[in-house]
Amino acid sequence: MPGNNNTVITEFILLGLSSEPMTQLILFFVFLLVFIIILIGNISIIILILSDVSLHTPMYFFLGSLSILDLCSTFSTMPRMLKDLMSVKKTISYAECAAQMYIFLSLGETECILLAVMAYDRYVAICYPLHYTTIMSKMVCVRLAIGTWICGFLLSTSLVTLTLNVNRCDNNEINDFFCEVPEVLSLGCENILFIEFIIFVESVILLMIPVTFIVISYAKIIVCILKIASTAGQQKAFSTCGSHMMVVVIFYGSAMAAFMKPRSSSYTSTDKFIAIFYVIITPMLNPLIYTLRNNDVKAAFLKLKIKNVRVQF
Repeated sequence: MPGNNNTVITEFILLGLSSEPMTQLILFFVFLLVFIIILIGNISIIILILSDVSLHTPMYFFLGSLSILDLCSTFSTMPRMLKDLMSVKKTISYAECAAQMYIFLSLGETECILLAVMAYDRYVAICYPLHYTTIMSKMVCVRLAIGTWICGFLLSTSLVTLTLNVNRCDNNEINDFFCEVPEVLSLGCENILFIEFIIFVESVILLMIPVTFIVISYAKIIVCILKIASTAGQQKAFSTCGSHMMVVVIFYGSAMAAFMKPRSSSYTSTDKFIAIFYVIITPMLNPLIYTLRNNDVKAAFLKLKIKNVRVQF
């Protein structure tokens, strides 16, 4: 990519989370443990959903899709971060940086849309229980899942294209542990205020449309739940939405904090913490939230455990 004085940037330097060797070593083992937890948690949910017939419902189909998304998102950033924590030279090629930025952003957009689809699934299940299996048929679920992936990768194309087409100065240091749109864009040496504004507006729109859809869905869900006569029925209906709402708050809260601030703001240690939260912590928390708060998942895990014990004997 041409930079100032006809220079060509072929690689970037990721400054990472720390420059202190001992701190990097500690972070390596901490995030390696988190990486293992993410793998075990999300793979376990996928296996449970595939192996237990009682979980072959739209709700758990989308939960399995969420676990696949979290795994893909984790693999797009964490292996590289762990490698850099043990490396002296933390360079990343231009092509690898562009690919990482596009894949991570696309997966993030896909998760935004998927969480909205999951809210719609809960809306249909609670407000139209007699027509649930008809409305949310297997084919409809598959089309919705595929559609989220297609939309996610298409919608992120313009953001990444705008970022990559900005002329860059000689500085190739990215103050982050992975290639992300705001930090790569900040390396531009031309007047990028208009491009920053376009990216900011587009980011807000892409985040707020699913959020608005989720809010409307849950507003209608609450109205339907309040019409249920029995307290036990109301509690059961709320419990089926509780886990999803926790995931929505965690994911969208951290994403908005990262992408809806003015692009002129400098990148601070707080921003890195926010990035760690939605890049690493969220994929780790999702399976824990759905496991600890979901009786069906816990029952399926118990059945699988008993089945394995019987096979051993």
